[in-house]
Amino acid sequence: MRAYEFRKSGKPEVLKLTNVPEPAPGKTEVKVQIECIGINYAEILSRKGMYGWAPKKPYTPGMEAYGVVVEIGADVTERSVGEKVIIGRQYGSYAEFICVEQHLCFPSISDFTPEENAAFLVNFMTAWVALKKMCKVESGERILIHAAAGGVGTAAVQIGKALNCIVYGTASKKEKLELIEDLGADKAINYAKEDFYEEIMKDGGKVDCVLEVVGGEVFKKSLRLLNPFGRMAVIGFASINFKKWNPISWWRTWKDAPKVNIMSMLKRSQGIHASHIGYLTDDIEVTATIWKELRCFTEEKNLRPVVGKVFDFTQLPEAHRYMESRNSVGKIVVKI
Repeated sequence: MRAYEFRKSGKPEVLKLTNVPEPAPGKTEVKVQIECIGINYAEILSRKGMYGWAPKKPYTPGMEAYGVVVEIGADVTERSVGEKVIIGRQYGSYAEFICVEQHLCFPSISDFTPEENAAFLVNFMTAWVALKKMCKVESGERILIHAAAGGVGTAAVQIGKALNCIVYGTASKKEKLELIEDLGADKAINYAKEDFYEEIMKDGGKVDCVLEVVGGEVFKKSLRLLNPFGRMAVIGFASINFKKWNPISWWRTWKDAPKVNIMSMLKRSQGIHASHIGYLTDDIEVTATIWKELRCFTEEKNLRPVVGKVFDFTQLPEAHRYMESRNSVGKIVVKI
């Protein structure tokens, strides 16, 4: 089968399309023929050698996809051959076939296109865990979503509005700000031209929840923006540029990494949460609960992933390059 094997860190060109043996499912695994692949920023970091959850090289990257079940292991009871599914896994989806544990293989959403199904799992599950499971966001609260035009951001804006919250979203380009408002956000803030702290303070005061993905000064300023009983969920550190061969970057990484002072939080009665859904997937019960709640909520509120651009399988390195350009909105999908 065709797959992208990852053998060394570097620019998008290190992703090489090659032929590898087709996988066979284990007893509790499901084999899926992939139709569409969802691209995640974590895979960009993995390619650069900057992602702690990545497996050892060589491997085939890719955390999520949509396709059809073509074979099941002897002990699989939850999926059947011919079923359309969404899959999530630490790696392996940059390929024509993948084998995954049955608890990480979910029935597709019939109202979604193949591209939307491929764009759903990681972004919406990340946003749901951060906002609802950890920050316990409630109706009427004021929430701030950073990088609100991205995959997780567009999911979080929709979830926040569906929870009847007042939603602020940050981005830096006109088309991204327009998208954030089209998704229902109460105010889109151009962080390149405006101080998001000042803009929100002028628009009603502090917030009850922040979804933080940047680190550095953005994290510090967001922390100051929290109300008493406010919560922040940290799900990424986009501003951090760690290079193991550059000692100067070690200091910068330490400096920009989010840090909290428990005594200061105590005085303000605030909470800081951190989440990486990949580490939750070993727990079958937790994974099943999150999926059930998220799917029910998504269908009840008629939410849909934003698919920003679709690339062909042979263009997958170009999809990486496009995501790194910071011109992308929503989810980038690769179609086989």
